[in-house]
Amino acid sequence: MARGIERLIHAGSDTISIPQTGIQAMVKVKDKIQISVPRDDVFAYMDKPAHQAEITPSLGRSELIERLPNGGSRAAYTYSFLGVAFEGEVHATTYEPPERIVFAMQGDLEGEIAWTFHALSAAVTRVTYAATYDIPVPVLKKAAEAVARRYNEREVRTLLANLKDRLETAHNA
Repeated sequence: MARGIERLIHAGSDTISIPQTGIQAMVKVKDKIQISVPRDDVFAYMDKPAHQAEITPSLGRSELIERLPNGGSRAAYTYSFLGVAFEGEVHATTYEPPERIVFAMQGDLEGEIAWTFHALSAAVTRVTYAATYDIPVPVLKKAAEAVARRYNEREVRTLLANLKDRLETAHNA
């Protein structure tokens, strides 16, 4: 891929963008899902870092370190990608209950994760997940450009489906 060119892939409601940035592969992924659970309940669930690891297939650990002055969380994570474990922390840079949480990622992966929660009705919420991060391992760069699209598409679809299933099942129990 030529320098400065950005590849956009559209698959259903997904948009995945992988621009070339020096020796790193920047991955952008975005998807959304409709959940038949009130927005406040969805937000409250996603506001607990341990729940991230429960619904995200490749996130082996997400542990609360502390609550920040803005009300959001600072958490430690371990994420596995292509058999490589990446460790670091996320901290909420934007915390607007019950509408939005934006996390900055630091550590082996640098980037941002944004969750938005839009009430479609009193009992239905549209959840949008958007992430942008650099894959810093030069050896993974070429593989990451080809594999990251498919891997992240499946990952985000699975985490959103897990979130929907967990919350709708608990809410309707």
